[in-house]
Amino acid sequence: MFDIALKPVSSFHYKKNIYLEVKISMAQHNDLGKEGEALAAQWLVSKGYTLLHRNWRHAYHEIDIIATKGKMLHIIEVKSRHYFPGSNPEDSVTKKKFKNLQKAADEFLFRHPGYKWIQYDILAITLYKNKEPEFFLIQDVFL
Repeated sequence: MFDIALKPVSSFHYKKNIYLEVKISMAQHNDLGKEGEALAAQWLVSKGYTLLHRNWRHAYHEIDIIATKGKMLHIIEVKSRHYFPGSNPEDSVTKKKFKNLQKAADEFLFRHPGYKWIQYDILAITLYKNKEPEFFLIQDVFL
């Protein structure tokens, strides 16, 4: 799949190494996302949320966490990043991503009617090498 995006190089061996590097970096990205979602779930439970679903999918859309707290249903997008000055995890939630989140939430609500109060949240997690992760919950988001 990635061979198409690569520019031609002089030797096949070199091309093979590039392919492997891309594949490894994607795997690391997926691991970071899974780690972030696990941390998010633990943090939300510690703050009094009741988790209903993790990675709830409909068609091509996914909701990272669906939880309740009191009477409110929370649709939560989790974004995690390693610390880098000037870069925040929540910055990667675009209007397109938010619209996809809404489409998935609409389907969830169609399949699970009865929730009167719904809120979209973003939980941003910054991971550090030598200290505890930093959690930043942005509540009642609308883009």
